[in-house]
Formats: sequence, C-alpha cells, structure tokens
Amino acid sequence: MAASAAVALRRFLPVMPGVAPSMSPPRLLSLRLPPPWSRRAGSDAAARYDVVVIGGGHAGTEAAAAAARGGARTLLVTHKIDTIGQMSCNPSFGGIGKGHLMREVDALDGLCARLCDRSGVHYKMLNRRKGPAVWGLRAQVDRKLYKENMQKEILNTPFLTVHEGSVEDLLLKEPESEHPGKCQVSGVLLGDGSKVHAGSVILTTGTFLRGMVLIGLEKHPAGRLGDQSSTGLAQTLEKLGFAVGRLKTGTPPRLAKDTIDFSILARQWADSHPVPFSFLSETVWIKPEDQLSCYLTYTNPKVEKIIHDNLYLNNHVKETTKGPRYCPSLESKVLRFPNRIHQLWLEPEGLDSNIIYPQGMSMTLPPELQEQVITCIQGLEKAKMVQPGYGVQYDFLDPRQLTASLESRLVQRLFFAGQINGTTGYEEAAAQVRCCTAAKLVLRLLSHIQALRILPGQAVNALRSCNHFDVWQGIIAGINACLRVCGKPPFTISRTEGYIGVLIDDLTTLGTSEPYRMFTSRVEFRAFLRPDNADSRLTPRGFEETGCVSRQRYERTSQIKAAIEEGVAVLKSLQLPPSKWSSLIPEIVISSSRSSPVRAFDILQYPEVNMELLARIFPESLGKLAEWRELAERLKIEVVYKLCTSNQQQEMEEVRRDEALRLPENLDYFTINASLSQEMREKLDSNRPQTIGAVSRIPGITPAAILNLLRFVKTNRQRTGGIKVPFRTGRSLPERNTDVLGKSEFQSSNLSRAF
Repeated sequence: MAASAAVALRRFLPVMPGVAPSMSPPRLLSLRLPPPWSRRAGSDAAARYDVVVIGGGHAGTEAAAAAARGGARTLLVTHKIDTIGQMSCNPSFGGIGKGHLMREVDALDGLCARLCDRSGVHYKMLNRRKGPAVWGLRAQVDRKLYKENMQKEILNTPFLTVHEGSVEDLLLKEPESEHPGKCQVSGVLLGDGSKVHAGSVILTTGTFLRGMVLIGLEKHPAGRLGDQSSTGLAQTLEKLGFAVGRLKTGTPPRLAKDTIDFSILARQWADSHPVPFSFLSETVWIKPEDQLSCYLTYTNPKVEKIIHDNLYLNNHVKETTKGPRYCPSLESKVLRFPNRIHQLWLEPEGLDSNIIYPQGMSMTLPPELQEQVITCIQGLEKAKMVQPGYGVQYDFLDPRQLTASLESRLVQRLFFAGQINGTTGYEEAAAQVRCCTAAKLVLRLLSHIQALRILPGQAVNALRSCNHFDVWQGIIAGINACLRVCGKPPFTISRTEGYIGVLIDDLTTLGTSEPYRMFTSRVEFRAFLRPDNADSRLTPRGFEETGCVSRQRYERTSQIKAAIEEGVAVLKSLQLPPSKWSSLIPEIVISSSRSSPVRAFDILQYPEVNMELLARIFPESLGKLAEWRELAERLKIEVVYKLCTSNQQQEMEEVRRDEALRLPENLDYFTINASLSQEMREKLDSNRPQTIGAVSRIPGITPAAILNLLRFVKTNRQRTGGIKVPFRTGRSLPERNTDVLGKSEFQSSNLSRAF
C-alpha cells in the first residue's frame, strides 16, 4: 500500500530547490532556517506531511503559507494550481473593520496585505470623518496581477508542496486520551485513491460542501459553476456528528467597460497619498496619478418593478436559506426596503481589463431579465452584460463546534477555516468549463455570451472563491495546525488583543445563522485595537510563540515600538507656558485660567497640531522623529488615544481575568454539581464555552448562572490548577472504510456519557 501511494504521489510538485516542475516555476528555498521541531524528509516523505490543507482559495493559501513558515512540511491540495490566488467576486480587499483584519494578518506575516500593495489599482481610506481607530483601508485590486503575485509567493514557499487534485475523504484513527474528541484525523484520501498521512488537516472548502449554483429557475450541484460540489466530504462530516447548516450568497453580472457612459456618473477618486496595507511596505506599487477611479449610480422604480414582476422566476430569492444581511442581493434589497433607491458602485477589475464589477447589483434572475434591469440604470443604458449574476447555496458547519484555535472539538487535529465556518464571501464561476455534468446550465450561459457577440475569453475571467474573512481564519488555522503537530500550546487571540480574536470568539461562542461580517461596532476595545498598532500587538507574540513571523519583521516592529515609546517620553518632557503655546500656535485654544506649563504631549492632541509643527518649535528634540513619516503619524494617533486607552485598561484586565478562568473542554454540564437550571445547562452544553468570559457572551445566560458556574469553577479548582468534574463521552464513529483501523467505535477509559 505504501509503495502504491508513493507511486501515485509522484505527480506532486517537488520540494527540492532548482528542480523545475512541469506545472509551475522552480521553487527557491530561502536562507531562513526552519525551527528545530520541523520534521525532516525521510524514506516515506512522499506520502507523509506535517500539515495537509484542503482548498487553494484565500483561506487555504494563507493557512498553508502560515504552517510552512512555522517549519511544518505542508501539502496544499487544490483542484487547479493555475487558479491559486484567483480574486473574489468583488476584486477588493479591506474596508471598515476588514482593513483592521488585513493589518493583523500582516502583523503575523500573512500574505494578502503585501500582495495588495503590489496589485492594487485604487486605494481609499474609508471613514476618515471619524477617528483613526475606525478608519478602514480598502483597495480595488487587479485580478490578474494579484493572482500572479500569489502564485509566485505560494510556489516558492519553503516546506510547501502544492498538489493538483481532489480530496474525497478523511483518514481517521483512535483519539488521543489527553484531548477531547471521539477520533483523530490522520490524513486524507485523494480522488485517485491514494492516501496522504498528516499530523494535522485543515479544511478550507469554501462553498463546495454540497454547493448548488442557481440562476433563474435552474439549479445545479456545483461549488462554483463548472466544478462539482464536494458531496463525499459533506457526508463524512455529517456522519462524524457535525452540526451542519445552509447558507447562500451571490455574485453580480459583469459589464463591458467600453459600453458604459461614465461621463454622467459621480466619480470617486483614489487617495492622492495611498496608504499601504503592509507594515513592511513604504509605498504601494502604483503611482497615485495612475490609479483607476470608481463611479456611483443608483437604482430606480423601473428596476424595482422588473424585480417584483419576475420574482416567480427566481428560486434563489424564494429559498429559505439565509444569505448575507449586510451585502444582500438586489432582489433582497427591493423586498426589504421597497420604494427606495440603492447605490451601485462601478468598480474596475484591473488596469488592462475591460470588465466592470457593479457592487450592489448581485442578481439571480434569468439572464435576459438581468439585461433589462441593467439598461434601466443611469449610465448603463447601452451597457453590455459580459456574464450574468448567479447565486450559490452551500453547507457550513456550526462554528461553535470549534475551539479558539479553530480545531474541531469532535475530531482531533482537524481544523476549519473560511466560509465553511459561516463567514461572508462570494463564489464566482468560470466560463470555460471542464465538468460535463454541468453542461445544461453552462451551455445556456455560453449561448447568452455568444448572443452578446463577446468572445468568452474576453468576457469572463476565471472566477473563484474568495472571502474577506478567509485570510484571517486561514492564518490562525495554519499556525495552530503547525503547533499541534509540534506538541506546542495553541496560539489564540483574545477579544482584548485583536479583531481576529473578536471574530473567532463571536463565531465559536455564539455561532451564526447567517453569513458573519466584521464591523468595528462588534469590538469592545476599538480605541486600543487600531489598525496602526496591529504590529506592536501581534508581531512579538507571533515571533516568540509560533515561529511564523520572520526575524526581519520582528526587528522592524521592535524598532518602531521603541521609537514610539521614546517619542512619547520626549513629548512629555517638553513644556512651555500656555501663553507661549498660544503665541506659537494661534490656531489652538488654551484656557486662560491655566497657569502651569503645558506639555508638547498635550498640545499634539489638538487636531490642528502635528509632529512637523512641533518639530519647528523643538527642532533638536523632535526633528528626527518628525522626519520619519510613519513614526510621526503613529505618534499623533498614539497621543490622541492615550487617555482613552488608559481608561480602558482596567476593563481589559477584567476581561482577561475572566478569560483566564478556563473551563474543561469536555465538561458535562448536565451532571456537574452547580446550581443551574435545565435551560442554562442546555445552553452551556450547546455552546461549549471555553472560558467564564465566553459564558457571559452567550445569549440567554443569566447573571446568576454565570455567578454559580464561576463559584463551581473556583471551589472545584485544585491546587494543581485542575478541576475534578464529570466529562462528556464520545459517540461511536460511523462505519467507514477510510483508515487502517478495523474498528468503527472508539472508546476512552475516562469517558462515561454518550455524545
């Protein structure tokens, strides 16, 4: 069996430097040495990896790269290597809330921020009317350029091998007694029947789990148009006992740029001084004057009438499956908010692309009706539709079945990231199709494109899954899959440390019944968790605890952190009388009753004052600080929020204390000797909170229940820090022929109650 598996795996891309594989450029190993715990290649290296990542979308690529940076020998399995890095339905990254996440991923040495800085065509800082804590950096990205940059990065990452193929099933074995779970994943079964053994497996299947593509009244099983959905994996997860839900999303039609009248539309210019996403980027790759513009138009009553009159031709809208609340389809907006007009942003897809993405126009009406809607809109009267919009429905797993490290509670060493966890995202489809079983729907679309007299190759880019939240989940799953193999503690981020922590805590504690989307309003300590300080918050932890952060980034972060501390100290030491400040800076107003000297630190808090202005007053002390532009900007923000963050420190410490009171992962809430009602026990058992802090965030949990559970934890905690309590047991594993074990049931001596 091992010999046949090794033969079957010869198609994998080589990991040796200097050898040019047939599918990609040669892989070049860097001089960065792996951590001492990384596994070395042996005689069975072809069929055994530390980490296997299933899915080459944005979550999968970030997960695979993070695991490899940590030193784990990683295998990324994807249907098509040449579609790695394919941009989403909306070719953009960032935004309000999401820009914070981009910065945090970059602080952990993730890929997407650096690639956006090398691929963007329109950079815009949103929410500038408010404070820097809630600014949202956003960029329109060139699809082609981003994909090229991502493939170059992935195919040249040390310790990372990419395989073109499919995964049909999971390999399972008996669980580790010291961890919760009824079994343990030990690898994957590929579509050609060969096995790959692994220490950890990450699922990033996007919308492929029993995915269904819908347009008009037609529907077809597909994760995206032209690619079959993953039925086998979906059945496996159900048999293992995972709670599965159903979500939907959609994509708008694409428009030919040269058929749109932009002259009558409102133009949105890009920023004249683009701000990079990555802390390592001094500037973005494009000149400010070469950036492309976006344009704004609106719906009207004619659009609403067409949609209302033809709802009977739209299965996607009639389905009870929940779609994204905050980015709904055009049909959903018309139904929820009748007699209103809605914004439609026309966004470019690349410097050399003739395709326009109409943000806000996601539709699943039949193609001919979509054309009618388009031509009713100002500026689009003569617009040609390049590809119709369509919808996707798919399975997702209740994220409450995961720990904060994104490892499954049911199956040990199995991690989940991306849309499979219920976050928002869009799935796009290719015009050129390989799957003959989708012929009926595909031929209809192709015939429509032909009727428009636009060549399919010119009309439609190869469209793939992307999720604004995939990347942040991917990097956390990749880091922890690597740490799990190494036997090291998991890397988790709390709500007091980052937006990533808020997102994961919301999902794993509260779950979701609709696609989850990040907003700054979800974050309790947003004055502290700002995009400008993501590096100082997370980079040191990433470097010291995970090994996934490069020394170059760590040293740069340490340098600027020390410079900020020094700058704050200097600003506090420089003082002048109020009258002197008023004469030097007439724009500021200082109370006439104040007689004591005023620090430069306090003066910098005024909106009219910046470091350049103060440097002219104190050239010897502040001149060098002001010359470093990034430092000057960060000092200004740090000073403005200093008082607010100081006031929040006590609240943050209270949250950290609650989070420090951890609950046993397999605690049986139905049998513990605590004063809890049956309703409270059911809620606790359903949500499986990991800390007392997480208990307090579960809807319906009363303060009395929290207090009683806290009392139970404290009174039962032994001097060693353990808790002697009843534990839940694992159910028997469904019969299956996927692993070396000849059993279908798993038992553990310390388990006494069925799942």
